[in-house]
Amino acid sequence: MCYNVLVMATLKDYRDERLRKLKDLRNLGIDPYPSLAKRTHNAADIFLKFDELQGQDVQVVGRIISIRKFGKIAFVIVKDFSGQIQLFLRSGIVAELDSSKNQLGIRELPLLDTGDFIEASGKVIKSQTGEVSVEVHSLRLLAKSLRPMPSAIDGFTNKEERMRRRYVDMNVNPEVRDRFVRRSKFWQATRDFLNERGFFEINIPVLEHTTGGADATPFVTHMDALDQDFYLRISHELPLKRLLGAGFEKVYDIGPRFRNENYSDEHLPEHVAMEWYWAYANWQDGMSMMEEMYRYVLDKTFGTLKFNIGGREIDMSSKWEVWDYQTVIKDRYGIDVYDSTLDDVKKALIDNNLEVEQTENRSRGIDKLWKNIRKDVVGPVWLINTPKFISPLAKGNPDGRSVQRFQAVILGSEQCNGFSELNDPLDQLDRFVEQQNMREAGDDEAMMLDIDFVEMLEYGMPPACGLGYSERVFWIFEGVTAREGVPFPQLRAEIDNTTREIYSNVKL
Repeated sequence: MCYNVLVMATLKDYRDERLRKLKDLRNLGIDPYPSLAKRTHNAADIFLKFDELQGQDVQVVGRIISIRKFGKIAFVIVKDFSGQIQLFLRSGIVAELDSSKNQLGIRELPLLDTGDFIEASGKVIKSQTGEVSVEVHSLRLLAKSLRPMPSAIDGFTNKEERMRRRYVDMNVNPEVRDRFVRRSKFWQATRDFLNERGFFEINIPVLEHTTGGADATPFVTHMDALDQDFYLRISHELPLKRLLGAGFEKVYDIGPRFRNENYSDEHLPEHVAMEWYWAYANWQDGMSMMEEMYRYVLDKTFGTLKFNIGGREIDMSSKWEVWDYQTVIKDRYGIDVYDSTLDDVKKALIDNNLEVEQTENRSRGIDKLWKNIRKDVVGPVWLINTPKFISPLAKGNPDGRSVQRFQAVILGSEQCNGFSELNDPLDQLDRFVEQQNMREAGDDEAMMLDIDFVEMLEYGMPPACGLGYSERVFWIFEGVTAREGVPFPQLRAEIDNTTREIYSNVKL
């Protein structure tokens, strides 16, 4: 697939013409891909500091957006990350061809195309029309483009094509590039907030002998050096809690995790997530800190705490509601999460047009009932007192049935998940065994028995609170789907016919 029908029909012709120009440049002694580039100012600097820079020599670099030549003068628009600026070229001012300097003259301008990267040196001026420009006295080619970049007029709107060629998408649709600037700010703000409160970022392994910390199906890989299979982590939880046992009191990690499940608007099999763990704190401490953290991170990322997402208004500076799990389920479905039978749960699922799987069990079924409620919540809401059978790693409440868990529910989605962490090794072992029995009964998402983690708890881990959130938080407030919210989403591998034709001498 290519940019549109017109380009699909002619891309090879465009490329052949640019290859001819590439050959001509080399015949002139010009290196089309030099390693050296020099810049004194970016495009935005020149506009912002025009009064200071007017008449001064500058060096700018960037990608050519347009070329207009009128006899002995030419106008070239170049774009860098900060913006774009006009280059004014005039015969007698622009130095002539000099291959020893990899320098092009105005006569060689026809050998350049939109998409090429160039370096220009010259004086800052205003054109006769009043446009801030650089009057070029030296021009160098930095990289020759062999394929035409579609223009904003051409459009680049096919969703799958945009995701396959994000490097094109971000050139044609700058709002997409700006999205990933915000994504970077989101994670930087997350780090800044935690670092300012004394947390240490400790990177932990991606490959694990036993994976856990979430209900998810893992990816499996093989390490040749040890001749053993490993799992790609599904969460950061258990290694970070081992660090609490090692003496750290405030730790976190930000990085990818992998869950071998289907795509959805809120989920990708690979995504970036953060988890923090705080010794001598409990779930109520965690809730208080996270309300502050949401306000800090969202303000730093988006510059506001008020959002309209899909027609739903939310003010993240408002007071958070607190919902009790058992009460919410009872009020909506008329069943008790503790005293109901599997048949009661299945009936509630059927009555609400929810799927009943062959391997359905009470915990999975009740979780589906809650998620059916969650999808309509605007929030912000804290869901608390989750049943123990749904949360095997959280510390129990005094009632013996629920746990000290808190989940942020915002705009129909779970936006973080926190606990007072379980540090009783015997209780933890019992819960691991229960989960292992569920796995053996066919539940591939139930947790594995991690006996090394139990051993760590036997050495002693202080009381602690822990929490995780993923870039789903960013996607939701950005107002995009999961695939749109990452630079390079995984797609089924395909090679289009145009590419096969162009590279027909290569085995693809």
